[in-house]
Amino acid sequence: MTHQTFKSANSFETHSPQATDINTRRASHPAADPSAILIRMPELIAIVGLARPTIYKLMRQADSEFPLPVKLSGSKARGAPVAWVLDEVQSWVRARISARNKVAA
Repeated sequence: MTHQTFKSANSFETHSPQATDINTRRASHPAADPSAILIRMPELIAIVGLARPTIYKLMRQADSEFPLPVKLSGSKARGAPVAWVLDEVQSWVRARISARNKVAA
């Protein structure tokens, strides 16, 4: 069930009591630590704003310092499941933001 909470005469926000409960539980869960959260390719693409081929290209470039994935199975086959550590991805994004104002040498 969705409730509408009026913020002012012209705007309102939709509030779901269930969503609040889920978000509260997620924030207090031990896995809420970004260094313990693994994200898959769709989330990675959404966070870094790059296409899949660009991400794999950056992973092959040592100077990009792009985070390497964690293998999720023992398979060595192409297409084996992998994920990235959220904290490492966020750190890479922060480094890119910090570097934007630096002059290229």
